Amino acid sequence: MTDRIREALSGKKAFIPFITSGDPDLETTEQLVYAMERAGADLIELGIPFSDPTAEGPVIMEANLRALSAGVTTDKVFDMVTEIRKNSRIPLVFMTYANVVFSYGTERFISRMEEIGMDGLILPDVPYEEREEFSVVCDQHGIDFISLIAPTSEDRIRMIAKVSRGFVYCVSSLGVTGTRSQITTDISHMVSLVKEVNDIPCEVGFGISDQETARKMATQSDGVIVGSAIVKIIAQHGRNAVPEVEKFVRSLTAAVRETE
Repeated sequence: MTDRIREALSGKKAFIPFITSGDPDLETTEQLVYAMERAGADLIELGIPFSDPTAEGPVIMEANLRALSAGVTTDKVFDMVTEIRKNSRIPLVFMTYANVVFSYGTERFISRMEEIGMDGLILPDVPYEEREEFSVVCDQHGIDFISLIAPTSEDRIRMIAKVSRGFVYCVSSLGVTGTRSQITTDISHMVSLVKEVNDIPCEVGFGISDQETARKMATQSDGVIVGSAIVKIIAQHGRNAVPEVEKFVRSLTAAVRETE
């Protein structure tokens, strides 16, 4: 099994950006990956577009629709990663939905992930009870199947943490992805429950959109994940978004590192 995720996230406060593959096009997505790596990102989450992304708010949902309208397919995303891997070794994780994997064929999808050099997979619509049909195949191919823990998971956190791989995605707020004016969840408590059973990096996502919130969340965890705020910049600037995203990611990475 690959240790690339662990190595990238261990011993530091990590910054993880998310973007939707193919928004506005796959060539721009590839350039955004390099730009975010230059800006200090430790790992990058790549969304594979899906027509019914149930965990997503309007910003990422619209990005999914733009990518699908532009003709992005799972195979084209795989081809893009193949190109990225000629130039970068940064850990890459797919975030998508069970249907995308099922319709491609679970074994075929995950073995292809291994082939092209992906490191992990997040499926936000797969509950703990159904994880095995994906996690077993991921284990066979050296892919980390990454678990999400929600604020309502209190009684289940240790159980989920025990089987987690790569890192634990701590969901900061109830509801869908998107920027929030305030995060009131006791992240420290969630993280301490995870660490009781598994010494694994705990990264916080959902609702983080500025330096102040990133800094605050990083003091309570091992790092932060930012998606909607970056996708908003891409929606605004389209193919000219690369320098804007690089600048934004650099500022958030700096805020997170300050808490080390």
